[in-house]
Amino acid sequence: MNGLNGVNGYDHATASMGAMPPVKQRKPYDYGGNPLAHINTGESVRLPAFGGEFQPGLYKPIADRKFANPAPLGLSAFALTTFVLSLINLGTRGITEPNIVVGAAFAYGGLVQLLAGMWEMAIGNTFGATALSSYGGFWIGTAIILTPGGFEITAAYSGNGFDDVFGFYLMGWFIFTFLMLICTLRSTVAFFFLFFTLDLAFLCLGLSYLYHGNVALLRAGGAFGILAAFAAWYNALAGIADTSNSFFIIPVAHFPWSDKGREKREKVDNSAARAAESV
Repeated sequence: MNGLNGVNGYDHATASMGAMPPVKQRKPYDYGGNPLAHINTGESVRLPAFGGEFQPGLYKPIADRKFANPAPLGLSAFALTTFVLSLINLGTRGITEPNIVVGAAFAYGGLVQLLAGMWEMAIGNTFGATALSSYGGFWIGTAIILTPGGFEITAAYSGNGFDDVFGFYLMGWFIFTFLMLICTLRSTVAFFFLFFTLDLAFLCLGLSYLYHGNVALLRAGGAFGILAAFAAWYNALAGIADTSNSFFIIPVAHFPWSDKGREKREKVDNSAARAAESV
């Protein structure tokens, strides 16, 4: 038995006196200093807000998470469907009928985004689950409304009745998006910009229908929708890209008043103070 003493750092004589064997610490994965990955498996700290995780507040390290990050999938589903409909709202190449959006709204922007929201629920991200699931439901609902001859929703209204009720529908989403926007004020510029442009898109489109087809507001809604789509793709890329698959890092620009921004500002202030003391 004595010959086993000291093997792998485990002393049986010490163990017999009640001392615990030393625990071997697992070496954290080296992300090469990528601030977007910002995963430190050696510390139980909360990480700063980040659009690529669809989390506007501090969140837990994901080293032990059993699911992959579902945020880029949901963001991409939202981006593509919004992009196509926004081009139609802009009247690109004279196209005004949104029928082509129905398939994408049911399958990608709707079903896939809803699934991404449920996976956000599974990993404990309340904001991501609420936002992605809700916008997945928005696209499914919009597809039902726009399905040509399928549900005969538009045919049930005479005159400008459909414009009015669809305007109510879009204004409701404007209110919901504004609530989501408030929660991004302490996160990053990229994350805030996504919800800011989306909120303006809903506002302009809702007013366009309430004013019975105001073309200027419809075009403005399409323009803000395009910006929201690219902002969603940008945040999705930021959540996917790291040093294992990308040659560059996606900047997300933390707000100065966010936790990460204050941390950087304090480091700069401390550096300046030390430089002044050394003079």
